[in-house]
Amino acid sequence: MQFIDEVEICVRSGRGGDGCVSFRREKYIPKGGPDGGDGGDGGSVFIEADPQLSTLAELVGHHHWHARPGRPGQGKDCSGRKGDDVVIRVPPGTLVFDRDTGVLLRDMVEPGTRVCVAPGGRGGRGNARFATPTHQTPREAESGKPGVERWLRLELKLLADVGVVGLPNAGKSTLLSRVSQARPKIADYPFTTLTPNLGIVQLPGYRRFTMADVPGLIEGAHEGVGLGDAFLRHIERTRVILHLIDLYPPDGQPTPATAYRLIRRELEKYSPRLAERAELVVANKLDLSGETDPPELRQLREELGIEILGISAVSGWNVAAVTNRLWEMLAAAAEVGEDDPHGQRTEQA
Repeated sequence: MQFIDEVEICVRSGRGGDGCVSFRREKYIPKGGPDGGDGGDGGSVFIEADPQLSTLAELVGHHHWHARPGRPGQGKDCSGRKGDDVVIRVPPGTLVFDRDTGVLLRDMVEPGTRVCVAPGGRGGRGNARFATPTHQTPREAESGKPGVERWLRLELKLLADVGVVGLPNAGKSTLLSRVSQARPKIADYPFTTLTPNLGIVQLPGYRRFTMADVPGLIEGAHEGVGLGDAFLRHIERTRVILHLIDLYPPDGQPTPATAYRLIRRELEKYSPRLAERAELVVANKLDLSGETDPPELRQLREELGIEILGISAVSGWNVAAVTNRLWEMLAAAAEVGEDDPHGQRTEQA
């Protein structure tokens, strides 16, 4: 299935049914009173977070969602039938925006969350509702209220505990396939990964967390260069960033220290709050050196002045130490607690 993380849709709720003007006409009751029923309410449009979905691909090509109108009232005090509702199912992590105002209506984080984005029009009252002791034969009834029509922009942000960032060919997809059951495409050319990949990391002791592999970032990603601008949003929700560095980059590529600083600048320019998240720096491809602590790794630690773990995603060497460290960092982040990572203005839909 194609990965789609942003769509625009038009939703329209149903119009309310008109109230009925009617009078009792029965044998032996020559002057029956009013018995016009109320019109039914129009159907509403809801958006619901469905955990069985992972992209917005099912909404592609279906841009208009219309609920049914309510039926008009009838005689004998019969109310009209309510219009059928429409439920649009989206993956958890979807942000629902009003396209025209840019206001965030709801963040569909929890599976099963349901929000009404277009309430149905109210049905009109029949003439039986207007009868009074001094006005016993009302001939007026209300028209149904119109429905609501609006354009929405749906934006998906993956729900992952750990986001893996790094330059193209740093080994992010290889690492994800090593620690989870995810099977992203892996090849030896830049931008092999064109869409985010999500995997579940299982650790001993019934511990687990989710990890997202974001397509390779390059300089200027925050401005739309390469693929980064389209997918940086998918690590905004993460509590920990795993920064993967190619310890032995090909000729012509940035040095490990330069690569680290480049990615850090892009994160800071895109979102200063994102850049402040807990970070674990990992140097990959130690299998090319044949050593567990090669001089290149020691030099990188000295140059950056931070702790750096070395691994080989291909052979799996020291990968368990990285996943255990990530678990510890996630536990620490959970204890501290975090504010709303979006910083968006919201409106009750």
